[in-house]
Amino acid sequence: MQLLFLLAALLLVLIAIVLYFVSARSYESADTVANSYDRWTEDGILEFYWGEHIHLGYYGSPPQPKDFLEAKSDFVREMARWGGLDKRSPGTTVLDVGCGIGGSSRILAKDYGFSVTGITISPQQVKRARELTPADLDAKFEVDDAMSLSFPDASFDVVWSIEAGPHMPNKAIFAKELLRVLKPGGILVVADWNQRDDRQDPLNFWERPVMRQLLDQWSHPAFSSIEEFAELLAATGLTEGEVVTADWTEQTLPSWLDTIWQGIVRPQGWMRFGISGFVKSVREVPTLLLMRFAFGVGLCRFGMFRGIRGSR
Repeated sequence: MQLLFLLAALLLVLIAIVLYFVSARSYESADTVANSYDRWTEDGILEFYWGEHIHLGYYGSPPQPKDFLEAKSDFVREMARWGGLDKRSPGTTVLDVGCGIGGSSRILAKDYGFSVTGITISPQQVKRARELTPADLDAKFEVDDAMSLSFPDASFDVVWSIEAGPHMPNKAIFAKELLRVLKPGGILVVADWNQRDDRQDPLNFWERPVMRQLLDQWSHPAFSSIEEFAELLAATGLTEGEVVTADWTEQTLPSWLDTIWQGIVRPQGWMRFGISGFVKSVREVPTLLLMRFAFGVGLCRFGMFRGIRGSR
């Protein structure tokens, strides 16, 4: 019986690997991204293993062992501290761009007293975010496109975004939209997956196919470098002074293997979501390992960005 179980598990792993190579989820349009997140939200697997925060965790520098879900909540609070949001008064208006199912928005509303509007291109994420948000919390959620935000100029005191940039086909437009809806004197704070600056150090023969695979698996049109996106923010002409950046690759790196470890220490998820859920989960393992490799060798970097909106 045990042998049969092992053989069945091996077969599922092989199927998942085949699916990984033959069924890429390449970026085609905003609909590609929306449909991908709709499916991930509807089946519940991503939420089961990643919790309310569809982003990496913060483990410190040097990284310390930490509960995976706790690390994600810690990331939000560390980002708020790094961005200077912990000094902002209750009632501060915040736009959470790429809010997922609202985990960051709820922390910003509950812990800091902010008035938060979360936007995502996925209707299913908005539906789930609303379900998870208590009625007495000042956080609301809407479907919107970060490449063409529906809000008027200078609408928010803070614009916040975690790991949304890789889904944006035009990083210059994304940068301008983030700053356009920010009030003069308001704070922009962004966290994103980036690649090495290939203008100075071009990708070599093996890095190009690795990057292509990372883009194609999760509906990413392109990664920018930390340096390039900071330049694009400054080039909008809307920033006051220097755009401050930081590299949090070290602080977030354990997240990739912790994600895989969740499937091992919480096998009840496989039973809860059945064979198809197990295959979907295992299918992500090659991408997670490839992400860990790319961030570990410096091909990818975790970038932090902070800027102030000028008076123009």
